[in-house]
Amino acid sequence: MAASATPKAKASRKKAADVAVPTLRIKVRGYDHKILDQSVKQIIDTALRLEAAVVGPIPLPTDIKKFTVNRSTFVHKDAREQFEMRTHKRILDIVNPSSKVVDALTNLSLPSGVSVDVKMVA
Repeated sequence: MAASATPKAKASRKKAADVAVPTLRIKVRGYDHKILDQSVKQIIDTALRLEAAVVGPIPLPTDIKKFTVNRSTFVHKDAREQFEMRTHKRILDIVNPSSKVVDALTNLSLPSGVSVDVKMVA
């Protein structure tokens, strides 16, 4: 039989888990995955240069929107074209960011076509 943990050890684990460390969650979206990965690399390089702890990038599932249209008028039902839009997403977490890190990230110029959402998570 395995020995169970003492009540004192359980209480100390609960206290450690209750302490919330401020985290900056950055969600990056884009249609072109190459430009998206370059932008994520630029964000990570900026954070690491200012000695911040970075978790990620974590790739999220790609959203695919498909559109089907008729090539000609309504008479020719068999002639159709399909288009799709792929939205690639990545998540980065910067643990316990300093004010210098936040200032550097706000002044960062990213290429067009990349959307960045920044949220403070406790």
